[in-house]
Amino acid sequence: MVDRRMYEQMAEKDGFIAALDQSGGSTPGALRQYGIPESAYSNEAEMFALVHAMRVRIMTAPAFTGAKVLAAILFEATMDGEAMGQPVPTFLWKERGIVPILKVDKGLAAEQDGVSLMKPMPDLPVLLDRAVAKGMFGTKMRSVIHSGSPTGVAAVVAQQFDIAEQIFARGLVPIVEPEVSIKAPDKAACETLLRNAIASRLDALPADTRVMLKLTIPTTPDFYAPLIKHPKVVRVVALSGGYSRAEACKLLAANHGMVASFSRALAEDLKHAMSDSEFNAALARSIDEIYRASTLKAAA
Repeated sequence: MVDRRMYEQMAEKDGFIAALDQSGGSTPGALRQYGIPESAYSNEAEMFALVHAMRVRIMTAPAFTGAKVLAAILFEATMDGEAMGQPVPTFLWKERGIVPILKVDKGLAAEQDGVSLMKPMPDLPVLLDRAVAKGMFGTKMRSVIHSGSPTGVAAVVAQQFDIAEQIFARGLVPIVEPEVSIKAPDKAACETLLRNAIASRLDALPADTRVMLKLTIPTTPDFYAPLIKHPKVVRVVALSGGYSRAEACKLLAANHGMVASFSRALAEDLKHAMSDSEFNAALARSIDEIYRASTLKAAA
């Protein structure tokens, strides 16, 4: 069963989602941005220990609370880790008022027909059972659209929603993330194909099913308004997609009802060598900027 208090927070409260879910492929880049070079670790275990320490530093910072951060998306190893002596999901919800969400995909398959589908997830049922046991609210899974192939976009949406229905059936709310690359030469055309395909799948969902959508900030402001208003959508959130935080926030602010779910853009000013006071102040500024872009929209 979906936790009603978490659901109400995700559906109704002002704020944004912090994405702390870099996995094996993206972790070295996240650590480099943080000021830790690849020479600082010699194996995957050491790398993940360093990134876990970075995430705990973020999660335990004074500004990282449910006042402005609705939820945090976690990598599997982060879900299994601890913060301040407690399991991370428990710490986030009980101590910080932040909803925990789990990244479940295993990365991207090779590009084909203009898209990168998700790799197979044979262990998904076991992972979902663990997520439920640890008090997670929902999941997130990402695929990427590189160009406007109608069959490619249809394949991405079909895969996302087929798995999303399995996830909801286990009592979790899935975040469907069919990212449109900001480098796509026909980005607007991709968005039209995507919006239409998502709307069709939403209409076909069982009556009690609810999903969230994580989408690239659209070329045309408010382009995803029909999806935001759809009764089977809990929330539509935006990924930063390679934009700087300033640019992502500027673009997001023009999209009413869409809130941020930023990863790199959230942490772009944070450095390992900072003192705790410097780190906490930089994170607070980032949270404030993203919160403003998510909640204080210009008049339509």
